[in-house]
Amino acid sequence: MSATVEKSSRFSFNASRLPPELIIVVGCIIAILTFGPRSAVGIFQLPLINERGWSTGVFSFAMALQYLFWGVGQPFSGAMADKYGTAPVMVVGLLLYALGLACMSWTTDPVSFTLTAGVMMGFGLSACSFNLVIGALAKLVPEHMRSIAFGAGTAAGSFGQFLFAPTTGYLVQSHGWHATIIAYAILMIFVVIFVPFVATAPNAASTKAAPQQSFGEAMKQAFRHKSYLLLVAGFYTCGFQLGFVTVHFQKYVEESGIEPHVGYWAFALVGICNIVGSLYSGWLSTKIPKAWVLSGIYLGRSAVTILFILLPPKIGRAHV
Repeated sequence: MSATVEKSSRFSFNASRLPPELIIVVGCIIAILTFGPRSAVGIFQLPLINERGWSTGVFSFAMALQYLFWGVGQPFSGAMADKYGTAPVMVVGLLLYALGLACMSWTTDPVSFTLTAGVMMGFGLSACSFNLVIGALAKLVPEHMRSIAFGAGTAAGSFGQFLFAPTTGYLVQSHGWHATIIAYAILMIFVVIFVPFVATAPNAASTKAAPQQSFGEAMKQAFRHKSYLLLVAGFYTCGFQLGFVTVHFQKYVEESGIEPHVGYWAFALVGICNIVGSLYSGWLSTKIPKAWVLSGIYLGRSAVTILFILLPPKIGRAHV
C-alpha cells in the first residue's frame, strides 16, 4: 500500500514551490472563468425555450438539478482531491462542465437537456469551481496570506459575474445562443492549462501514519456541530435567493418589456456590488459580532427582494 502511495505522489505535480502570489492570481482566474458562464445561464433561457418550444419549467427543473448536484458533489470532489490531488479532479470537472455546456446546444428533448445541463454540469461544477480552488489555496498559500487569498478568490467569482453577464448578452444577440455556449465550452477546456498552478499532492503521501477519518464519520461530526448546521441553513437561504435571480432575472426583464441590455448590466452590477459588500462586511466583522453582520445581510437581501417584486417592473424604463 505504501509503495502505491509513493508511486502516485511521485507522478503528481505539486504547486507548493510556486510563488504564493502567482498561485492566488491563477486561482482567481479559474474562479472568474468557471463561475462566469454559470452566472450568466439565465440569459440563455428565453432563446433556448423559444427555439425548442419548451416551457419555462423544463429549463427551471434542469437548473434546479444543476444546483442540487453542484452541492451534492462538492463533498465527494473534496474527498477525491484529498486522496488523489486537486489536478485530476479539476480536469475531470472542467471536461464534464464543457461537455454539459456543449450539450445545452445539442440536446433537443427535455430529458437529455436535464441530464446534461442539469446533472452533468452540476457534477462538473462541483469538481472545478471555487470550492476546489479554495481548498487548494488553503494548502498551498502560507497561513498569513490565506485570508487575502480567500477574499480575492471570492471577489474574483463576483467579478466573473460582472464580466460575463453583459458579454454573454451581447454575444447571444450578435452570434446566437448556440455559438455562445459552444465558445464557453471551449473556454472551459482552455482553463485546464491553469490547473497545474493550483495542483496539490494527495494527502496520503504526507500523512501515511496519521489516522484516517471516514466520510461518514466526518459527516456525523459535522451534523453534531450547531455552528455547522446554522451555517448550512444560511447558505440554503442564500442559494435560494441567488439561484432564483440567476435563472429567472433576465427572462423577467425581457418579458416586462424592458430592453435586454438593462438586464445584462443590472445583473453585472450585482457582481460588482457583491465585491464591495464582501469587503465592507469583512471590515464590519472586525467591529461588531459576525452573527449580527450575517443577520443584517440576510434581512437586507430579503427586504430588497420583496421591494423588487412589489415595485412596477417598468419604473425606470423612461431613463433607459
